[in-house]
Amino acid sequence: MRLEGLHHITAITGDAPGNVGFYGGVLGLRMVKKTVNQDDPTVYHLFYADERGDPGSDITFFEYPGVPKGRAGAGTVHRVVWRVSGEGALDFWERRLNAFGTDSHRSVDGLQFSDPEGLAHELRVVQTADDPLTAIHPDIPEGMALQGFDGVRAYTSASDASRAFLENALGFEPASQTAWEVRGERRGAFYAYDAPPARSALQGAGSVHHVAWSSPMDDHASWRDRVAEGGGRPTEIIDRFYFRSIYFREPSGVLFEIATIGPGFDADEPIEHLGEGLSLPPNYEQYRDELERTLTRLPNPRSAARS
Repeated sequence: MRLEGLHHITAITGDAPGNVGFYGGVLGLRMVKKTVNQDDPTVYHLFYADERGDPGSDITFFEYPGVPKGRAGAGTVHRVVWRVSGEGALDFWERRLNAFGTDSHRSVDGLQFSDPEGLAHELRVVQTADDPLTAIHPDIPEGMALQGFDGVRAYTSASDASRAFLENALGFEPASQTAWEVRGERRGAFYAYDAPPARSALQGAGSVHHVAWSSPMDDHASWRDRVAEGGGRPTEIIDRFYFRSIYFREPSGVLFEIATIGPGFDADEPIEHLGEGLSLPPNYEQYRDELERTLTRLPNPRSAARS
């Protein structure tokens, strides 16, 4: 039983329109689902991904309008790492980010920058046999597009405290003293630690809420058992309609989710119209009229790009 790399990464925003503009516009990801936080349906849950909403490309945001900025610290993910095709793609993104007023820092094989609320990203040239997970955007050539996640970096001052759990319970393969590969039959990603800053973590806009790893549907219940046997404290399996989930904290404090590959974002709307309207799981449909009156009105980034 192996996890199939990353499923999604969920962060927090205080500005949904600005968030759509950056992730759907500047980064050229496709908004594949505009729905609500199922644990707090008064706020948005926005999903951006490749053209089909595949696991491994999906960055999501809870919107709490006007929430103060957060900061990464021990026990939180502090950087999201994406794959790109080569040096030419790094050149392209350096120019594009600069054109939109986003500062970046170039390294030998990567480009680092932050979104408008401070969430740190890195683009890296990665040699892999994994399929590139790309979205279509009129201003971003296909070969330059983001190709899905390569991994995440978290802060901890005691990585050894997590080692046995990551390797024995979750099957993470050690790549170094502070990094692991998470690879299944179809896809992989990495998980790595860095020494934390002096200040403690503060959840808010621009901070990562949790990281989700991919499980085939048939293995999901067994993963819950393995987490519990390894000393974790998993939730019961929660049906999120688009996938099923369990949640738990790994020993360094980072909130993990194991999410199923499927049913998928086309469970309630066709692939060609993903993210265009407000999607609600069946048990939330009764609140549609109220939610459509109170939720922040958002542009359709596809329509804005075509205009």
